Amino acid sequence: MNEQDFDAHKNILEQAAAWRTEGRSVAIATVVKTWGSSPRPVGSQLVVDTNNNMIGSVSGGCIEGAVVHEAIEVMQDGKPRLLFFGVSDEEAWDVGLACGGEVEVFVEKLD
Repeated sequence: MNEQDFDAHKNILEQAAAWRTEGRSVAIATVVKTWGSSPRPVGSQLVVDTNNNMIGSVSGGCIEGAVVHEAIEVMQDGKPRLLFFGVSDEEAWDVGLACGGEVEVFVEKLD
């Protein structure tokens, strides 16, 4: 991880902590595995709060929207989820994985 990536990661976690301090529910999504084309590397994170504020990124396109939806569900029921997204080369552009590939994202509520 280079210094710029470290700073971005630190800012995401600091914002998550600030939202929790304000009493908001917060969910964090982390890329845990990739194969083939993936816009974001393993370790990339997205944080969502109960006011629909977001910081960070785990992908893009439809995947990001699906992860945000699951993060909201995680904040409501407290159950972590491991999400899998995989597409063929033919479908890749539609979901934001330019050359096809697979991404696994772990979503959990921060307490």
